[in-house]
Amino acid sequence: MHFFYLDEAGCTGADIAPGQQPIFVLGGISVRDEGWVRTTGEFERVITQYFAPDRVPAGFELHSSELLSPNGEGFFDGHDRERRNQLALDLLELIGQRSHHVHYVALSKDALSRAANGTEHDTFNCRVPYLLAFDYMTTVVNGHVKSRLGRSARGIIIIDEKEQFEADVASIARFRRFEVVPTQRVKHVVEFSYSIDSRKHPMIQMSDLVVFCIKKFLEVDQGHRDAWPEAARQFFAQCYDRIHPRLIRTNLIDQAGLHARRINPVIQAAAVLPRRAWRDHYGL
Repeated sequence: MHFFYLDEAGCTGADIAPGQQPIFVLGGISVRDEGWVRTTGEFERVITQYFAPDRVPAGFELHSSELLSPNGEGFFDGHDRERRNQLALDLLELIGQRSHHVHYVALSKDALSRAANGTEHDTFNCRVPYLLAFDYMTTVVNGHVKSRLGRSARGIIIIDEKEQFEADVASIARFRRFEVVPTQRVKHVVEFSYSIDSRKHPMIQMSDLVVFCIKKFLEVDQGHRDAWPEAARQFFAQCYDRIHPRLIRTNLIDQAGLHARRINPVIQAAAVLPRRAWRDHYGL
């Protein structure tokens, strides 16, 4: 069994005016059922080492927006920026060290507003980034389990609960599993589940860090953050450099079936990918 965690960054609900959040990202890490205990231990080791010689603060949770804010917030209030950056890089390094993978899709809200009118699918509104991305990630995860993890492998998608999308997510999951023609049904994802303790679970916290860093890098790469200091832009490129080798896909795929014939062009138009030769561009 493989657990595929989903968290989001840049979510503004059904509002797709770019504003300060021009890119939406849905994704996270995947963990084998026999691997999550050791990964949790390694996560805790890195956190403990960061706070040493003091103890980890009571009730600690890793919130990427606090860790990587300009001056540090929450548990990282006033902490040195270089130390906080290094903690993020150390945690991202764990993904490769533990042989986990990353899955994500990023959507430009501006491009989505131009590409979709909301009627492309009978089950959900394609102009809502979270819903469009969830439907797409279902395809990606199901295909990965089927083609890359072995005939007996199965996946569980674990979602960081968003009450505003709960009914729509359930509708999408039901449609993809039972309401399309049998050959196109999602068969290798056996469950869609909400994390019982989403914010405190280290795998959700790691997924939060991954999608936060992907979002920031893509905003830099797409020219949305040209006013940022060069050091900040370079840091998020370094973060993406640690994430990229663990991606289960680096290109887009089309869904099969009549139900997807109008969705695929929307994904193709709205998806955000790094520029070509991005490593050379950032000197990595």
